[in-house]
Amino acid sequence: MRHSLLAKAAVPGALLALTAPNLAYADAASVTVANPGATIGPATPFTGVSAHADCESGLVSGGGITQTTGDDRAGNGNHVMGTAPGADDLGEFTGTPGVVGQDATHWLAFGGSGSNYSPAFSSTPYAMCLDSNRIRHTQVVMNKVAGPSLSQDSRLVTATCPTGTRLIGGGARTTPASVGSLKPIASFPTSADAAHDFGRKAAGDGETNPDSWTAVGGIGGGRDGGNTTFAYAICTGDDVTIKNITTKVGFAEVSGPTVAGTFGTATVGCGGDADERHDRWSLVSGGAAASGGKVTTTDFSKAGSGGTHLTGSYPSDAEAAPAEDGTDDPDHWSATVHVGGSPSPNTYTDVWALCLSTHPGHGD
Repeated sequence: MRHSLLAKAAVPGALLALTAPNLAYADAASVTVANPGATIGPATPFTGVSAHADCESGLVSGGGITQTTGDDRAGNGNHVMGTAPGADDLGEFTGTPGVVGQDATHWLAFGGSGSNYSPAFSSTPYAMCLDSNRIRHTQVVMNKVAGPSLSQDSRLVTATCPTGTRLIGGGARTTPASVGSLKPIASFPTSADAAHDFGRKAAGDGETNPDSWTAVGGIGGGRDGGNTTFAYAICTGDDVTIKNITTKVGFAEVSGPTVAGTFGTATVGCGGDADERHDRWSLVSGGAAASGGKVTTTDFSKAGSGGTHLTGSYPSDAEAAPAEDGTDDPDHWSATVHVGGSPSPNTYTDVWALCLSTHPGHGD
């Protein structure tokens, strides 16, 4: 009889051991890419074009943009003007800084032209649509700063998630499009602490749980008194328990481009499907920069030319091919930097992947 009772007592534990992996798998986050295709434009100098990607299900955790530029000379004029969450398929979060939106499902992409333009110009938006039983609500935090307004200048601004929430994505925007050399030159995860100089140093490869997103606006030869740079952080909702939600940063930096009219590309992933604490990592967002290098160990510095600009920050495969519409769980993020009409010495292409684990038995 004693043997029989012991055997019966062991059954619940055996069932738990069998079902725990299934519970962990069911709890894992998944991401689907929404990519509606290219929006043509701008077709005239010193103007902008907007495009949007929308999540039919799930919440937007991040997003990106790719651009076509035409021939070498015309290509100097097309640049990213913004990649950011939206209130709807047209509305932007540009008002008072702070928590500006809840449960966003739209991603906006903005392209701008300088003095050169081409009918081949286009911008394609990408929304990262997150489906997670653990993260049912999100919030968007926006911060902004005036400028840059002086020739060859840059301005940095950081949006920080509320205490008790987790950063899962972010974006950057500059306005207005009529200032043709104004553009965001960096968009990356960071933390609002002394180690990251309160957002001026980017999160490095392998770092966990950054709490902020930084945007850097750059300008070439133009100047204007009404320029603004916006940073956006997408954070978990106030009612989401973050104890077992962990994010991890993937980062890569590539030297160049430096020659006028040329491109540079960098790609990074989440660094594997599992480790000793996390069964699975999901790519939920990413960032990109045209920089002066060493962005994770020193304060951000701009590229060697004010005309150097981003033409892509997007989910991809390991060879930097953009993710197609409906792609499930893309595993890499890519950045594309283009040098304008002048050489750009001491220039680097930087890329970040922000990866998420929601394992129910691990976390901070």
